[in-house]
Amino acid sequence: MKITINDVAKVAGVSTSTVSRVISDSPRISEETKRRVRKVIEELNYHPNAIARSLANKSSKTIGLILNTEAETLVRNPFFIQAMTGVSQYTQKNGYNVMFAYNKSEAGDLDIAVWYVNSRCVDGIILFTSRTNDKCIDFLKKNDFPFSVIGRPDQTEGVLWVDNDNFQATYQVTNDLIMKGHQRIAFLGGPRDHNVSRDRFEGYKKAMTVHGYAIDKELTFLDGNFSEEFGSECMLRIITASKKGAELPTAIVTSDDMQALGVLKAMRKKNISNIAVTGFNNTPISLYQNESFTSVDVNANKLGFYAAKLLIGKIEGKKNLPTHYIVPTNIVEVEPFY
Repeated sequence: MKITINDVAKVAGVSTSTVSRVISDSPRISEETKRRVRKVIEELNYHPNAIARSLANKSSKTIGLILNTEAETLVRNPFFIQAMTGVSQYTQKNGYNVMFAYNKSEAGDLDIAVWYVNSRCVDGIILFTSRTNDKCIDFLKKNDFPFSVIGRPDQTEGVLWVDNDNFQATYQVTNDLIMKGHQRIAFLGGPRDHNVSRDRFEGYKKAMTVHGYAIDKELTFLDGNFSEEFGSECMLRIITASKKGAELPTAIVTSDDMQALGVLKAMRKKNISNIAVTGFNNTPISLYQNESFTSVDVNANKLGFYAAKLLIGKIEGKKNLPTHYIVPTNIVEVEPFY
């Protein structure tokens, strides 16, 4: 038989309202009464209704995530799982639950944010991307609703955010290729309205111009997505152009490991093996794909962890906390798993 709050109150010899106040740790209840009621709760193995408790406390103890991706990409691109794991590690440690919703468009993300806020089913929101003139950020700021962002926003004032130095990371990986003798280097970007895409392209462009190399428009693909399909499509376009007389690049800088994987698959299909390829995220795709390439480890787990830390600190009203974290990156060699 299910134990109810009435059963606890009867055994403890108090009213149901007193039991409710004990559960919410109200200062109006004496420590002696709290100890007696908590002992009964433990003995009866009573589990308070989370929804009812959240209504009483005006807190859901839940963090809402908005993932800017489709269901298929969410499963195939480990970045999201790694970042969500980091979020969960911090939230569970601090007594919060997590719910998530995913959507590819900005309008869809905004709809989710509006629903989260109006339903009051979450105490705060973590956005998994930052766009140029981001409508979700504007909405949440205007409604004074707690949120944090994975990705540097356009305007950082009043926003909690966590990111890598994507400009410097891409500059470094491009510079390393140049120092190895590469001059004709292609670049694959992400969605044009994502700040991370802009930062990574600017890092690539800076490294090329510092060394006096022109940016070839035929080898730059700036309005894409972080998918294997986009990487393959771009590589096939490069190969097709080479058959018409264009020179193949000696290296390709991509903005995501899934893009890199698509490039490598297209190269293998066309029996091309002498082009260096770099990716981003150091996702463990090598566990099920026999490809080798260079990747920038963005420490996705830490991105999620610190996004949750910033947000929960805000929700709980902690003072003198940082407004952002920059998570370090490092260049790694992704090796195939045989």
